[in-house]
Amino acid sequence: MENILKISKKITPFNKELEISGDKSISIRCVLLASQAVGISKIYNLLESEDVMSALHAIKKLGIKYRKFRNHYSIYGFGINGYNPKKNIKIDAGNSGTLARLILGLLVNSKRKIKIIGDKSLSKRDFSRVTEPLKNFGVNIKIKKKNLPITILGTEFLRPINYTEKLGSAQCKSCIMLASIKTPGITKIKAKKSRNHSELLFKSLKIPIKTISKKSNDYIEIKGPSNFKSFNYKIPGDISSSAFFIVLTLLSEKSKLYIKNVNINDSRTGVIKILNKMNAKISYKNKKIYKGEYIGDILVKSRNKLIGVNCPKSLNSAAIDEFLIIFLVAAKAKGISTFRDLNELNKKESPRLDIALKFLKMIGIKYLRNRDNIKIYGNPNLKLNGNYIIKNFRKDHRVFMMSCVAALSFGGKWIIHDKDSVRTSFPSFFEKLKKLGAKV
Repeated sequence: MENILKISKKITPFNKELEISGDKSISIRCVLLASQAVGISKIYNLLESEDVMSALHAIKKLGIKYRKFRNHYSIYGFGINGYNPKKNIKIDAGNSGTLARLILGLLVNSKRKIKIIGDKSLSKRDFSRVTEPLKNFGVNIKIKKKNLPITILGTEFLRPINYTEKLGSAQCKSCIMLASIKTPGITKIKAKKSRNHSELLFKSLKIPIKTISKKSNDYIEIKGPSNFKSFNYKIPGDISSSAFFIVLTLLSEKSKLYIKNVNINDSRTGVIKILNKMNAKISYKNKKIYKGEYIGDILVKSRNKLIGVNCPKSLNSAAIDEFLIIFLVAAKAKGISTFRDLNELNKKESPRLDIALKFLKMIGIKYLRNRDNIKIYGNPNLKLNGNYIIKNFRKDHRVFMMSCVAALSFGGKWIIHDKDSVRTSFPSFFEKLKKLGAKV
């Protein structure tokens, strides 16, 4: 069977309600923390994507059992010293940067050497961001240049560190946080603002953590070592996955969409804030707090009068995974959209900024680039009727789904390669598209 998707018709107007699969970031964090808790943790609505399955396979190799039941996963933890791996094991993180970086933090006290590997895309990403601070804990790490594979050997003589995270990477920050729960003393972290799921989980699990939020940075102190009890957690819908359908609705004619039970944590909703600055008028319904996270429903309608945005740099981190589809809205908006300091986009699963600009050129949208700053000149009358082929994007799931949204919104005949890439984060993507009436 060919691993391609063909789209030749725009989506017709729809008025639908969706529920989106569980949040990937929280799913992976719950799996890893449950593997270190004392007792049986039950996780509901766990995202069953390749990245999350890689996390489950990883903890199994570390001696932790889990079982799938009808409506939840049970994970059987034995505390922060509970891993019992065999000799010479390899943990394959697949495509998941979140898993590969976070699990390194949990291996700082491993008594055996453990090798972390990943797929071709993940193996090109920079891991010195976490291996250098982990070495300061006293951990023995073997790495070639800055990339996978990594071999780690823990120590029983861990020492707390002071760590400054300057890039706005929640993965790097979380890696150090996880290492700190095994380390005697107080680890201090100064981190550029980024997603705060780890902090909220630590607080809900009563792990000794203090946080102070200031304008540009968060200041975190964690006291270790700290065992914690097992927990139950119902994972909300993923805002990053929801964003593809939000943008599809915005760019479609006479359409309306209601998305239920989504994580609308302030550190994740940069995409909503940016789109609303573009006159999207997206609203929240039924907001509530669950274990520190804001959960709610999202209402979005198609918009004919979208306008360009001068995007504040302060929203970059909270929208880092959604810029590809934000660029689609900028392509259709009236006026010029300006984005700055987007270097981090090129350090994801693929060089997303480079790919996005090639994509804009392909569909006839003008732009100016000055290093990591770009201006997109929108065309409110954008309609496509040519033939378009999307390939060679390192199987980046977000590039694939962005291409689908463009095809269904702007028209034309499309052949999009590597359709199995959606398994990484959103296995039910095609099911949701078909529910909205898309012909794919």
